[in-house]
Parts: sequence; structure tokens; C-alpha cells
Amino acid sequence: MSLTVTDLYRYPVKSCRGERLPEAAVEPWGLAGDRRWMIVDLSGDVVTAREHPRLLLVTPFPGDGAIRLTGPAMPDLTVPVPPGDDLVPVTVWDSKLHASPAGDAADAWLSKVAGEPVRLVYLDDPTRRRPNPRFSRDGDRVSFADGYPLLLTTESSLAELNELIAAGPLAAEGPLPMRRFRPSVVVRGAGPWAEDGWRLLQIGDVTFRAVKGCDRCVMTTIDPDTAAKGKEPIATLARSRRWDGKVWFGVNLIPDPAGPADPPGPAGSPRAVGSIRVGDPVRILEQADHSDGPLR
Repeated sequence: MSLTVTDLYRYPVKSCRGERLPEAAVEPWGLAGDRRWMIVDLSGDVVTAREHPRLLLVTPFPGDGAIRLTGPAMPDLTVPVPPGDDLVPVTVWDSKLHASPAGDAADAWLSKVAGEPVRLVYLDDPTRRRPNPRFSRDGDRVSFADGYPLLLTTESSLAELNELIAAGPLAAEGPLPMRRFRPSVVVRGAGPWAEDGWRLLQIGDVTFRAVKGCDRCVMTTIDPDTAAKGKEPIATLARSRRWDGKVWFGVNLIPDPAGPADPPGPAGSPRAVGSIRVGDPVRILEQADHSDGPLR
């Protein structure tokens, strides 16, 4: 059966609502515009919907030189993209880097949503952060995503997971939509969990390395429409997809440029690697045995 892209998503602000796209430019650090903004605490440490589920109710609308934020019981706020003249230290898990503060108005707006003082920052230069060296190459880069430029999931794996949820003690929590897993790319046509064995694939005119399975956290248990917490899918994944003390769904991708990039632009940003679209065929160029689960 042929493999096809059925959905594309980007998440302009880390831990806020995603945006469904018909097509997207692929940059070395992810889809264009994906997770270039991030919410941090007053110490510069990342703040996510894991601790503040209401952030999932914030919808960002990127525009020309600005981003507009809408949220529950909040007036809309337009935030200009900061120029990058003033940088502050921030931390994303194990990564320490610098970002550009968005300003007092954005900080105050998001602090009301989060219920505690937070700040909004912008990654003006996306070449500053490298993925985990164990699973990446020297030249690889990533934005404010948790670990890698893109996340791929498959419809068949979600269907099987929902069947397992339906047969379990928490059946009332299912079925779950794919949005729970915040993928970049959704693929139709593969068998359940086939993506565990993919190592090199081509989507449209872009080649990707599938470098690691994606271990999942409690954020997948939060309803993206209501911010209500449950126990699925973690409860079922713990019974069916547990290795190394973690649970797994989806695979992380790194774009693999086919040739030399154009000269860098502002802030050291090279051109897009290529573009991908809903309806694009997916070709698996290399795969491995995946009987022992995803690469991890």
C-alpha cells in the first residue's frame, strides 16, 4: 500500500495550540515558523502545558512581523517579532541558549493565562541549538521543540492504540484524536507501528532521517480543546509500548539537505531545505527490524 501525508501541523508557540497546514516549507530546524516562540519562567526555564494545561487554549496566529495571541477570556494581543538586539539566557530541558524577549505586554498577557509570572521569548537565530548529539550530526539544529525538528505519526498506529484503549478499563476516555500527540507530519498507509523501523524516508522533495522514537509524557493526557486531564494514552501505552521505563508513540525526524544551501540570510538562517504538502507520497528509503520497538 502506498504511503501518503494526510496532515501537517506546526506549533508557533511551544505548548500552545497548533495550526493545521496544507503545505509547509521545511527548514533545517523544522517546519517554517514552528516553535520559534516559547514561554519561560522568570529564571528563563521553559514553561509548558504539562504544568499549565490552560496554555493549550492559547491560539497563536503568525503574521508578517508579528504574532497574534487569542485565549480564554482574554483580549487578543498582537506581539511584534523582537529584533534580536537584546538577548536573555533560556533553558529548554538540557539545552542552554539565548533568545529575544517579547516584551512586557506579552509577559503580562501570558502570566494571566498561566496563573503565575512568565515571559515570552523568540528564537531570533534558530542555528543556536543542536539536538541530542547521540542521535544527530554536528550540523543539525532544532528550534524550541522538545528534542528534534519534526515528529511523524501514523494513522494506523493511532487506530490500534484506540482499539487497545477501547478494550481497557479507561475506554470512556477514548478514542483519542491525533492532535493529542502534537505531530508535525501524519502518514496514512503503513501498518501499525511500522514507523518504528523507518530510518530514512522521502516526503515530497525532502529527505529525512528518522533518528529516534518519541517517548511520551503526561501532556498527551490533556484534552487540547478543554485542558482537562485524564490518564490516557499513557495508561494504555504503559501496557503495550513500554521500553526502558518510557512509553513510545511516533518517530523524530531530522531534515537531510540534498545539496549545499544558499548563502545564509539574516541571523545565519539558510534557505529552506524544501517543502512538503498534504497528499505527498512518502517513500521509505531505509528501514530496519523493529521487533524490539522504536530506536531509543
